[in-house]
Amino acid sequence: MTTTIIVVSMPAPPQRLFASDNASGIHPDYLGAIAQANVSHELAYGDDRFTPLAVRGFSQLADCDVDVLFTFGGTGSNILALAILLDRAESVLCTEWSHIAVDETGAPERILGVKLQTVVSPDGKLRPEQIESAAHALGSIHHAQPGVVSISQPTELGTLYTVAEIEAICQTAHQYGMRVHVDGARIANAVAAMGATRDVFRAMTFAAGIDALSFGGTKNAMLNAEAVLIAPQYRGRHAQYLHKQVTQLPSKMRFTSAQYVRALSDDLWISTATAANSSAQILFEKTKRFESLRIDKPAVNSLFPIILDPAKTKLQEWSFFWDWNIDQNQVRWMTSWDTSPTDIDAFVAGVAAVLG
Repeated sequence: MTTTIIVVSMPAPPQRLFASDNASGIHPDYLGAIAQANVSHELAYGDDRFTPLAVRGFSQLADCDVDVLFTFGGTGSNILALAILLDRAESVLCTEWSHIAVDETGAPERILGVKLQTVVSPDGKLRPEQIESAAHALGSIHHAQPGVVSISQPTELGTLYTVAEIEAICQTAHQYGMRVHVDGARIANAVAAMGATRDVFRAMTFAAGIDALSFGGTKNAMLNAEAVLIAPQYRGRHAQYLHKQVTQLPSKMRFTSAQYVRALSDDLWISTATAANSSAQILFEKTKRFESLRIDKPAVNSLFPIILDPAKTKLQEWSFFWDWNIDQNQVRWMTSWDTSPTDIDAFVAGVAAVLG
């Protein structure tokens, strides 16, 4: 008996990956901002000339007097935000898909000693009724007290909360004395998808009633630039000390601050996210003809197709991307601010080659 081996001839791979926006380069304007901050000496830990400008820019963006704490990475931002909001013996309510529960190596549990209470969510969204259910533990000495509700905007499944949904979450949480944290590692992509204006940002964040926001820049064309924004009512909760205690206080803070000064000066942060989202839409339009992918139209810059082996492995070896839900043979494709039409066409050609 003879075995026939079919060899798939693959085209040249794209120059840029569709694995994650974490893999993307730095926008030239941010590199320029870093270079500008590097010309002379500046005092450390925020006592430089760039940090006050960035803080003022964030307050103007949020349309309220937010406290701004710059951090090294997304995990650190989430840890710091939760540390500021949490009280003793409290827990954090989040979805089963939440980045703090799945992809942060147990950092909240180890660093903060806090219990994460995860709830089932097929679409990545947490709902007010789940907050109400968790609130039954309030007052019982046998249970961790739900103190903070943490949601991701957009979610880890690429879905978006509407402004009304965030308002309902905040209203329900506050009714029970809980605070609301938003993991906004890709908040710019959410803003870009929902209208691409500052008013959209305000409506889905502090105007909706959130108490803290992890504002992501690294996934959106910046270099190791993250920030925690704390609502005025929670300023003064030892934030500056916790900033240092959880090891997220940058010494040469000016290099992060300078990038945010540039980002907020003309909303470059929205423009780069809009470009990433647009590339995802184009990738969807060019791959939806492959019915086996069962691909849905993206809300932001992520797509979640179904690909079976050996096609999946062949494609990953050619141009890497991550598995997502292994049980469902689901993977994730993600576009970035610098994804080009040429990259998209090259990737689509590879998909076509393996799917035949």
